[in-house]
Amino acid sequence: MAKKTTPTPAPAPEQAPSTLEMDVRIYSINTSGNVLANASVTLGGCFAVRNLRIVNSSKGPFVSMPSYRTSEGPKDVCFPCTKEFRQRFQDTVLNAYRQELAQLHEPRSYERPRQREKSGFEERAAPGPTETRDEAPPSGPEEAPEESGPALGGMTMQ
Repeated sequence: MAKKTTPTPAPAPEQAPSTLEMDVRIYSINTSGNVLANASVTLGGCFAVRNLRIVNSSKGPFVSMPSYRTSEGPKDVCFPCTKEFRQRFQDTVLNAYRQELAQLHEPRSYERPRQREKSGFEERAAPGPTETRDEAPPSGPEEAPEESGPALGGMTMQ
């Protein structure tokens, strides 16, 4: 049987929850159904939460945490422990979602890449008719000089 131990309090976090940096990524924005988008959040650069869902409800969109199903119903895999952090977490993810939506509706201007001043083609091009070569091209097929003596396998060729 497993031995139960009393949990020891964790050391004080280096960052207070109000200053904890949250990096939010929005994926798979949907135009139909209750799930509006999928998201992931990295907390403080050291803890990642994947499989978040932004769900539409009668009260407006909210962030659904990753969960698993049990006989009693769905249970969150991870969750904010305080009411304040839950509110900040929801606001941050929903703001990122709204910004992503705004970017989708903005007309995008595509700028052609600037041409380089010198393409480098001139440096690699074959010599032109004004340039001369130092060596003359071969006049015909080169013949191999006749060899006398041992060849492959110690045999001589005649």
